Amino acid sequence: MKLKKKVKVMLVLSVILIATGVGFIAYESIKPKAVKKATVENEIKEYGYTLKSTRNDRYKEMFQELKDILSKKNVDEKAYLEQISKMFIMDFYTLNDKLANTDVGGIDFVHADAKTNFLEKSEDTVYKYVENDIYGNRDQKLPEVTDVTIESTENIEYTIGTDFTDDNAYQVEVSLKYKEDMDYPTKATLIFVHEDNKLSLVEVA
Repeated sequence: MKLKKKVKVMLVLSVILIATGVGFIAYESIKPKAVKKATVENEIKEYGYTLKSTRNDRYKEMFQELKDILSKKNVDEKAYLEQISKMFIMDFYTLNDKLANTDVGGIDFVHADAKTNFLEKSEDTVYKYVENDIYGNRDQKLPEVTDVTIESTENIEYTIGTDFTDDNAYQVEVSLKYKEDMDYPTKATLIFVHEDNKLSLVEVA
């Protein structure tokens, strides 16, 4: 009789353990997954520049460097130009820290009148095949820019539409390196014009 009772107890315990395990697995499969969100980690309000928490450490360092440049009483425009050129390229062509194909890098540096068109083109070209990573489970190899070099800068005249001409616009030639060669551009030409108190990107080639 005692033996039978022990067997019954063991069976009951086994059933409880199995039920608990099944319940845990079921809960794990249906419970809401943690969603990765990009929050504003730093900003330069006077220029409308923000730093997203998802950006890599090197870009965060560059953002602070830009903040230091722009905090001076008399801003060194050449230093400002070169810094945003590097930052735009690094943020735009580094795709492995982007959460989706709509998370287009470098948008803060684009001229207000060109942003909509820039986003549409970017999402349909460079960012077209970037998979969603809001749950942090993306298994896709994507490029990461490790270095940007300013090859040359020159003043040019640039006209937008019929009523705006910047006689002191800039054309910047850059070269870039990646952590791994994935057949992405290694050179680019950027054109910046003056927009209110800042320099804004109007062309990338």
